[in-house]
Amino acid sequence: MSTTVRDNPAEHRYEIHDDGRLAGFAVYELADGSISFTHTETLPEFGGRGLAGQLVAEALDDARRRNLAVLPYCPYVRKVIARDTDTYLDLVPEKDRARFGLPSAETA
Repeated sequence: MSTTVRDNPAEHRYEIHDDGRLAGFAVYELADGSISFTHTETLPEFGGRGLAGQLVAEALDDARRRNLAVLPYCPYVRKVIARDTDTYLDLVPEKDRARFGLPSAETA
């Protein structure tokens, strides 16, 4: 099986496809140099395979490549960032971390 993640700007979401079939998505809004992730969903028939984690990691990696600040309104995106602060915490502006329940740079 092959999985691919791609940005679908027309739908304002990153999508993960499994063998060409839509398996999940992470919805976002772009504004002034930032990307706000609002919802992540894996379709039921694709659950339990780690696809949501792969989707969010690749979306966050793309945000880094695009020099976008990340605002993780989606609880799952926050969970991925909190689980791997060494890799992703710096994407969330220091001034916004407390409101998302994320550690500051000094405590991470």
